[in-house]
Amino acid sequence: MLETAEVGNKLDKETYKKDAPEVRTALLSVQQRIATTDLAPVIVIAGAEGAGKSETVALLHEWMDARGLETNVLWEPNDEERERPEYWRFWRMLPARGKIGIFFGSWYTQPVVQYALGKIDGAEFERCMGRVRGFERMLAAEGFPVLKYYLHLSKKAERKQLKTLFADPATRWRVHENAKKFFKRYDDFRHAAEEQLRLTSMDFAPWTVVEAVDDEYRNMTVAKSLLRSLEVAADDAEARAKAGRPKISSASPRPKRRNVLRTLKMDRTLSGKQYDKRLVTAQADLGRLTRDLAAAGRSLLALFEGPDAAGKGGAIRRLTAAMSPYLYRVIGIAAPTDEERAHPYLWRFWRHLPRRGRVTIYDRSWYGRVLVERLEGFAKAEEWQRAYTEINDFEEQMAEGGIILMKFWIAITAEEQLQRFKERQHTPFKQYKITEEDWRNRKKWDGYEAAACDMIERTSTSAAPWTLVEGNNKRWARVKVAESVRDRLAAELAS
Repeated sequence: MLETAEVGNKLDKETYKKDAPEVRTALLSVQQRIATTDLAPVIVIAGAEGAGKSETVALLHEWMDARGLETNVLWEPNDEERERPEYWRFWRMLPARGKIGIFFGSWYTQPVVQYALGKIDGAEFERCMGRVRGFERMLAAEGFPVLKYYLHLSKKAERKQLKTLFADPATRWRVHENAKKFFKRYDDFRHAAEEQLRLTSMDFAPWTVVEAVDDEYRNMTVAKSLLRSLEVAADDAEARAKAGRPKISSASPRPKRRNVLRTLKMDRTLSGKQYDKRLVTAQADLGRLTRDLAAAGRSLLALFEGPDAAGKGGAIRRLTAAMSPYLYRVIGIAAPTDEERAHPYLWRFWRHLPRRGRVTIYDRSWYGRVLVERLEGFAKAEEWQRAYTEINDFEEQMAEGGIILMKFWIAITAEEQLQRFKERQHTPFKQYKITEEDWRNRKKWDGYEAAACDMIERTSTSAAPWTLVEGNNKRWARVKVAESVRDRLAAELAS
């Protein structure tokens, strides 16, 4: 796939000087168009040592409006990044819609280097590339087209280029400190790069391989290719905007014959004495176990879903009462802000993942995509349908990153919800909890219940199972949540 000898592609300097102003002007023009769309192109610059990656990034900053570019230079993860799942640092660097993100070093860097150096085997490398495909597929579907450039040098050309750069103190800094070591493994790196290209050059995120011996040829080839890709993306986005957002059906899903929520024994209850004893015991254990998280290199994320007035807030307060306020954060999820809408929908959840030794609690979560957004028509069918796969991958990455993930669905009956709504209306300090939207959502009870059953069935995995909580009795629900978290932490920290 990658040539072992120079092909000899060159561009004479006169032609380059003649074409550069036109291409530069066109790039600025399409960048201005991108700024008015819901797109956020992601440019990946990869390639051989000494192939001119940093020069290519510098060229883009020179030829385009730097105010609309966000460049990320990545190599080894820092301490903060090591304490979270691998892709956390990539998610938090994604550009906002209307901007263009440049990644000099990316989600490819570490897998390729580790594979070339023999630190991971072929099976693990293919697994890594499978995750890359899923990530880039999601980006493309969310309006973040991925444009990837691999700058190639033959072994002879790379040796010559590195020698030239090292010989001049003015250019020596442009070569990575590991360049010499990596060049000794040139054949291994070429094989890893070929596998990378083979496994991840997809229709939604293709690679463009550019011979990088000649600076002018490299620069103009990347610039023209980028121009074409951005123009196609802008044309498509403008056509969609002109056509208008299609009307999305908000029809409720049909209830299933087997409804897992209706199999719960909703008459479970605890006396006041039983409640106090079991809750105090569970909270004491939780206080100790959450303090042990850091030593074990683990963290905890608990999320709560369920109907309005199911008791999510009460269950959360009983958890946090057992923990040091230095260790936890509670994230309440409402409609996304303008900043959050400018990124893929999972972005606002990735950014709050806990570091080692910490706890994050979500009062509602990413499951809104397959619940309220599905039911209310805020997400198109293809968006919420693909969300199941994206969510499962997200949660798998959390588990791999050392996060203990617990998911609670607190269930109540429609009759119990009505009683709680009426109580809120007549209790002054609870009136803020009841809104017209709550009453409107209640009319879609069967649809929400059916969507919840779909969600539980399709996202309860070995890494992240759902815990279903019988919530008609608040004492029972609060104790079950506290004891479930306690038992899971004890099992995970003992293993």
